[in-house]
Amino acid sequence: MHAFQKVDFDQFEVNPFDKIGKDWMLVTAGNEEKANTMTASWGGMGVMWGKNVVFVFIRDSRFTKEFIDREGRFSLSFPSEEYRKEMKYLGTVSGRDEDKIKEAGVHVAYHDGVPYIDEGKEILLCRVMSETPITQDEFKDEKIDAAWYADQDYHKMYIAEITDILAR
Repeated sequence: MHAFQKVDFDQFEVNPFDKIGKDWMLVTAGNEEKANTMTASWGGMGVMWGKNVVFVFIRDSRFTKEFIDREGRFSLSFPSEEYRKEMKYLGTVSGRDEDKIKEAGVHVAYHDGVPYIDEGKEILLCRVMSETPITQDEFKDEKIDAAWYADQDYHKMYIAEITDILAR
């Protein structure tokens, strides 16, 4: 396991367009008995309700969503480019069907009971503050539904406080 240090919010500098949209992240939730992770490239970071927060979007069908809903906490892990193959795998295989974390060859570690992927270079530990379903009725651009939700598998938007930042 890697040695991580807590990072002060003032020292954490990241371009979310690159970190989330291009490099991707692993959303991990669960407990010490069972955890699951998934690859995500939709989300953001900012300030809401006086807190440093992340915004993540999880489809209703995703196994990881069940863990987030049950535990109310999750992590975002940001592995380096050398883990791109593993991240693709973790984004296409369901943890319902196999132990995809083991099959991908990555490892789960815990900080204050929150699971994260140890291969990440930076880890954000998060506590859910709000969840909002994304529905067809809310789209102002009519093309969104056909382009992204032909199967009607909509996302839920989670706004979560970043409780800790870890880096190695």
